[in-house]
Amino acid sequence: MLSFLKRRDAAKSHTQALYERIVAAARQPVFYTVGGVPDTPEGRFELISLHVILAISRLNADGEAGRAAGQALFDHFFKDMDYAMREMGIGDTSIGKKIRAMAEVFYGRFKSYAAASDAADRDTLATAIGRNILDDEHHPQAPRLADYFQRSAERLSALSLLERHAVEQLEFADF
Repeated sequence: MLSFLKRRDAAKSHTQALYERIVAAARQPVFYTVGGVPDTPEGRFELISLHVILAISRLNADGEAGRAAGQALFDHFFKDMDYAMREMGIGDTSIGKKIRAMAEVFYGRFKSYAAASDAADRDTLATAIGRNILDDEHHPQAPRLADYFQRSAERLSALSLLERHAVEQLEFADF
């Protein structure tokens, strides 16, 4: 029983470390000052989502263990969003509905970004990112964010995010 608890705690710690790296990457001021991402709760959600999508896409490539780690990351992300909404003073009765809506938004982003990225379709990716993150599918920074997404995906493809040392060294592309 104790070995199960140790493995569970290690997995939780690994997920926390990965999520912290993702949030640090998404909170880089350059995205907001140069990249045109609105510095709002919605803009921050969108950028964290983009980075979580990159990480889950990479984890999914590592088979069953990767998919389980990706699910743990997804769960951790939405627990954090729940906590953040409570901290902002959103009432308990509406949080469940908001989290469900956010999860649906996330899933839609995941499908569109991953499909465009897998097809190496920069224009479709830029349009989706512009529409979702920048509120304008023709925003001049949308292609730059699409390139960032692609370069980050390529960088992550060389890592196994299941390994603690890889998470500790995780860096997304430069914006």
